[in-house]
Amino acid sequence: MEKFDYRAALKNIPHKPGVYQYWDSEQELIYIGKAKDLRNRVGSYFNQDVHVNAKTRVLVSKIRNITFTIVDTEVDAWLLENSMIKKHQPRYNVMLKDDKTYPWIIIKNEDYPRIFWTRRIIKDGSKYLGPYASVSMMHNILGLIKETYPLRTCNLQLTRQNIDKGKFKVCLEYQLGNCKGPCQNYQTEDDYDNSIEEIKDILNGKIGAVLRRLKGEMETAVAEYNYELAHRLKRKFELLENYQSKSTVVNSSITDVDVFSIASEDKIAFVNFLKVMNGTIIQTQTIELKKRLDESDEELLTLAISEFRSRYNSDSKEIIVPFGIDLEDHPGIKFTVPKLGEKKKLLDLSQKNVLFFKKEKIDQYEKLNPEIRTERLLTQMMKDLRMNQLPRHIECFDNSNFQGKYPVSAIVVFKDGKPSKKDYRHFHVKTVEGPNDFATMEEAVHRRYRRMLDEGTELPQLIIIDGGKGQLSSAMHSLKLLGIDKQVTVIGIAKRLEELYYPNDQYPMYLDKKSETLKVIQHLRDEAHRFGITFHRKIRDKGTLATELELIEGIGKTTAEKLLKYFKSVKKIREASEEMLLEVVNLKQAKAILGYFGKEEEASQN
Repeated sequence: MEKFDYRAALKNIPHKPGVYQYWDSEQELIYIGKAKDLRNRVGSYFNQDVHVNAKTRVLVSKIRNITFTIVDTEVDAWLLENSMIKKHQPRYNVMLKDDKTYPWIIIKNEDYPRIFWTRRIIKDGSKYLGPYASVSMMHNILGLIKETYPLRTCNLQLTRQNIDKGKFKVCLEYQLGNCKGPCQNYQTEDDYDNSIEEIKDILNGKIGAVLRRLKGEMETAVAEYNYELAHRLKRKFELLENYQSKSTVVNSSITDVDVFSIASEDKIAFVNFLKVMNGTIIQTQTIELKKRLDESDEELLTLAISEFRSRYNSDSKEIIVPFGIDLEDHPGIKFTVPKLGEKKKLLDLSQKNVLFFKKEKIDQYEKLNPEIRTERLLTQMMKDLRMNQLPRHIECFDNSNFQGKYPVSAIVVFKDGKPSKKDYRHFHVKTVEGPNDFATMEEAVHRRYRRMLDEGTELPQLIIIDGGKGQLSSAMHSLKLLGIDKQVTVIGIAKRLEELYYPNDQYPMYLDKKSETLKVIQHLRDEAHRFGITFHRKIRDKGTLATELELIEGIGKTTAEKLLKYFKSVKKIREASEEMLLEVVNLKQAKAILGYFGKEEEASQN
């Protein structure tokens, strides 16, 4: 295939803001991007030192033609990029996942406008407000409007000429008080239009202005002794005030802002949008973005901001974001990264929403595809624990003893983040006398991996030692003797503050208490402790029982262990007949056992 001469193409690209398009050999548009400086941005794609990610290299290898569109400002490029991506949907661009047609509230372009909801936008001059990500929220608003402002719902052609000719008669809606009867001139057009203007203010979050007007009208009505009108206005005022109190989340001094936050994973990202007017959230939505070229959070958020502002027809002069955006402020737009105060509360609220949405979506994916959760978990553990490979095979060591006696070691194994109980192992400590936990750990680790090396078994990627620096040093000593200390990641976990220790690292590492990585490590540690304690109790109980049997005349430690091994318990030894005992011990010993357990008569009869 003929190689693309990008140097020749770059000569024709100016140092100006704009949008560039990449085309493949089939003349298919494969990527659209924006730039503050078109030549510098396009040229960076062909700089091999910059692009290490494989997906971008594949994209560059397919480029056979470059076109571009020059604009006046970077903000114009940003807006044009968004509209072009939505129109052409190139293969390598981020895809905005939006599988719903969200509803809008429409103020119909007609005489005595109707207000209702729709999912279809028709360019007929009507006013569309929305879209509403929450259908219930939209219906609540429409319910408030219907209860507060009696409007017509019929589709009659209420032109001035038709009304004056008396073509219409009032219907049941008028009798019920849901309409003021404009079809028969019972309501003036000015009065109807005033209601429509107030409704527009409510839908745009300007409820405070409506309340102030109503309060003024109430005072006027009272002053004129028109108490019936004052009562109706008071009822309307209370309904709107109640609605406002449920919607306000911050100080009403925040008059008109857009708020955005992002939560990102390896292949997908989620962006939340809040539209705030006069301290009231009037619109909110979270969308999912599928990554194509390992785009940064800044690139994704920039794209999403453009999409949301276009979708919601937002012209807010201030945009609140979680981090700085490398986009020159438009003369009419200011980007704010708040650290304190009411705007920070709004950003936190948006972040809370996007994290919840992300968790819900990922949980859904992982229920359908459990392997996705496994890969995500192992990848996160690899990052958190500074490993260079996925910890698919993890082993954890724990020691147990009772006042220096009956020392045992337990090893539990997790594969792909889950317990692999068939691979659990425990063994008696052979070379350690007394309560020496460090020496016990050294022996356990050496015996475990000496055997794995002898058998050619694949080593784990991660070894966890239950204990602090001392136990970790002991384990590392054995691994160094075996020559495998550089082949695996080894960490120690101390119980007191759940701190993690690395070999030769003076300071511990602390993971977030809610971290999935820490939860897996804790699960391993607790499982090793449980498994070790269970085995230890069994050994200790046998030891205690063997000691009791040694109290019988003629029964030593070796004979006591033989009896327990054969009969399994002291109870069965107590119930055994002389004939059964003779299977393990001699006649003199059998009689001594029968006598010890109060069965002298049986012993004497024989």
